[in-house]
Amino acid sequence: MKKLPVYFLLSVSGFYFLACKNKTPEAITDTRLCLTDTLKRNIKIDSVKNEPVKNLVTLSGKIEANEDKWVKIFPVVGGVVEQMKVELGDYVTKGQILAVIRSSEIAEYQSQSAYAHAAVKIAEKNLSSAEDMFSSGLATEKDVVAAQTDLEKAKADLRRIQQTTSIFGAKSNAIQTITAPVSGYIIEKNVTDKMQFRVDGAQPFFIIANLEEVWVMANVFESDITKIKAGDDADIKLIAYKDKIFTGKVDRIFNMLDPQSRVMKVRIKIPNKENLIKPEMFAQIKIRYDDGAGTMPAIAADAVIFDKNKDFVMLYKDDCDIEVREVEIFQTIGDKAYLKSGLAEGDKVITKYQLLVYNAVND
Repeated sequence: MKKLPVYFLLSVSGFYFLACKNKTPEAITDTRLCLTDTLKRNIKIDSVKNEPVKNLVTLSGKIEANEDKWVKIFPVVGGVVEQMKVELGDYVTKGQILAVIRSSEIAEYQSQSAYAHAAVKIAEKNLSSAEDMFSSGLATEKDVVAAQTDLEKAKADLRRIQQTTSIFGAKSNAIQTITAPVSGYIIEKNVTDKMQFRVDGAQPFFIIANLEEVWVMANVFESDITKIKAGDDADIKLIAYKDKIFTGKVDRIFNMLDPQSRVMKVRIKIPNKENLIKPEMFAQIKIRYDDGAGTMPAIAADAVIFDKNKDFVMLYKDDCDIEVREVEIFQTIGDKAYLKSGLAEGDKVITKYQLLVYNAVND
């Protein structure tokens, strides 16, 4: 729980109060003050809501790329890497060249393509000759049909070779270009410049991942397994961004324990539109879970003022009716305080510059 000591002095230029009537020392909670327009624009007022009481479990874990958004790129022919165009961690766009390869297999396909082109030209000439001879009575209709069939077969072979070379990204001089099928970051690279390789390799050349949504793989000890359920809210803190909290939800629970570490894995999805979160970052995770205490009035923990060993809030009724209300806190979890007494659902409390208002009421 975040508590603000009474001796904390807050100086805010331009803020002041107009007394609506004389203060009654013996009943502070009856003192009425009117907020100026300037102050009203700067304070924040939130409504009290009845919410299920949540508790926190703290876990450790690390960031991983979302495997559902991975694309693995394998070589389709063997050869030698002529040029490496990208490095690990680079952002690439769809269609961008990743590597240039020289391959004897590509050379063979290009030879077949040249032969198929020649075969089509020969078949076209044969058909033309057969049609001329048929017109002169020197060939039969059967000869013309046979020539037409040979031409169709030659064209079919040419289309097959062209489609194959297109899939391989074949260029002239036995060259193949490997291009990015999607936009994203290269999160794995298993190829180097001038490397010789075979097509039956088990590892992909590249893995490209879209990092607009990432996973946190959290470690859950046996004592906490029953506390966590799919859909629970999670707050994630990273070393690189100490003052920033990322939010996500428990997406999947892997119901098996690692025999070595004795922990169960829990997966949390986090939006990453700004690409701030990187794979392999270590994370501290706080998951909010229902602890079975039912529902209670809940307010922002920042709204609570600790003074004279008691907890107070500034209850807002209208601009000229602001009351110091003592509350009893059940527990504070993260940025939220659950109350045993003092407020009811629908009440409004000041959650910003509330200490300034409190001090003014007690002056």
